Amino acid sequence: MRYIILLIVFITSVSFKADYSVKIAKMKYAGGGDWYSNRTALPNLATFCNKNLGTSINPEDEVVEPASAEIYNYPYVYLTGHGNIVFSTEDAENLRKYLLAGGFLHIDDNYGLDKFVRPEMKKVFPELDFIELPFTHEIYNQKYSFPNGLPKIHEHDGKPPQGFGLIYKGRLVCFYDYECDLGNGWEDPGIYDDSEETRLNALKMGANIIQYAFGH
Repeated sequence: MRYIILLIVFITSVSFKADYSVKIAKMKYAGGGDWYSNRTALPNLATFCNKNLGTSINPEDEVVEPASAEIYNYPYVYLTGHGNIVFSTEDAENLRKYLLAGGFLHIDDNYGLDKFVRPEMKKVFPELDFIELPFTHEIYNQKYSFPNGLPKIHEHDGKPPQGFGLIYKGRLVCFYDYECDLGNGWEDPGIYDDSEETRLNALKMGANIIQYAFGH
């Protein structure tokens, strides 16, 4: 009887093992900035998307460097932090190739990133400038509707949240949320003093970004 029970437990554990076929990753960059911020953000976003979008995203917190060949394994790469960021020539060239090949970069200003990340992205796309996306853009109108654009997650300078993009030949290859702090809203409850409504709005907007990235 004991062996039958053990066999049932084994079969059950195998049968219900999650089949995660897609991976997303956080970017590890040079320059001394805290690229590792928001440790629980991507796992929580992946879990939310799997439940509400029907995706199969591995919730493990994967890390990738901009010059790595591994970056091509991720349809969505997340970049965050507060401080300095530096892209080498190799970083910029590989990141450009990744984005032109269909990859998607989401930059999440965790406060203080703006003055560093803009010139570094110029190394990647010298010919492009960040433009503010209209509220009618598809990224705000995926499974969840955000008629007023990005939700405000954390208050920093009293400025409204803004969503910027780099658009190459009609395709949004990089989305940049500024004065919003989406990733903090994805973190585990209790890490920040966010209401459940605020966290849910952050996760819904994150799901929209994932859905857009996967569909374009």
